Amino acid sequence: MSVSSSTPLSSRCDLTQGGRTLRRSLRCQGIGLHSGQKSEVQLHPLAPGQGRRLQRRDLPGSDPLRLSPEVVQPSPLCTQLAQGEVSAQTVEHLLAALAARGITDVLIDLDGPEVPILDGSARDWIEAIDAVGVTPGHCPEAVPTPLAEPIWIQDGEAFVAALPAPQLRLSYGIDFAAAAIGQQWHTWTPVREDFAQEIAPARTFGLAHEVESLRSRGLIRGGCLDNALVCDGDHWLNPPLRFANEPVRHKILDLVGDLSLLGRIPVAHILAYKASHRLHGRLAQCLRSRGYA
Repeated sequence: MSVSSSTPLSSRCDLTQGGRTLRRSLRCQGIGLHSGQKSEVQLHPLAPGQGRRLQRRDLPGSDPLRLSPEVVQPSPLCTQLAQGEVSAQTVEHLLAALAARGITDVLIDLDGPEVPILDGSARDWIEAIDAVGVTPGHCPEAVPTPLAEPIWIQDGEAFVAALPAPQLRLSYGIDFAAAAIGQQWHTWTPVREDFAQEIAPARTFGLAHEVESLRSRGLIRGGCLDNALVCDGDHWLNPPLRFANEPVRHKILDLVGDLSLLGRIPVAHILAYKASHRLHGRLAQCLRSRGYA
């Protein structure tokens, strides 16, 4: 990873707020988790009100994609955005870091079809953003409209929900047969706990017995023990974990990234169990359709 400046910044912020951009551009390089190809992202400041946009440097003349729940496309094991000829996958960790720093106006300039996985978490993205700094909010910190009624989306045992609450809170549950993971629950309240400390370092994870099957389907070709936790039954192949419940914290990271496509996450208690990027996206689309964006 390389960053264009080392100017320190900036405090955490409530995910329901925004109105910020980068003080300067930055650049990060790495490997795509699924493609296995080298990838570079440049992040550039945008003027107030421009929103978050993504362009493909390798597709000259194409229109930038404006980030929203409507541009999410079905994709296994990651979040993929597509509109016209512009597409990008594995965007969720970068989007979560931008949301955590209140950055709602930024151009994501990508040189290929996939955002680099870096170390499998959002920690490097947060550090890169903090190195160049962010601007103060360009508009008054308006209080977002609280959720008025519960929203539930279910698929068998799995579900995502948004419940009325006085402040934003995200709770997630997972349940794996692998003893090293088992059943885990975690709740994160953004206004009380720093994303950079509590959520950003949590890495993506997978099961050892699924690796070859996934690679045969063209997935995780860039995955390795340096950018993903790998569980083999009752133990991890690459300990130590950064948190005792690192897997479920990573699921919250993914959820933040996916819901950030709304622009600002509404004030609610977001609850998920055994969910997926697909269910996260359906919740974001439902919230958007009801005016919470």
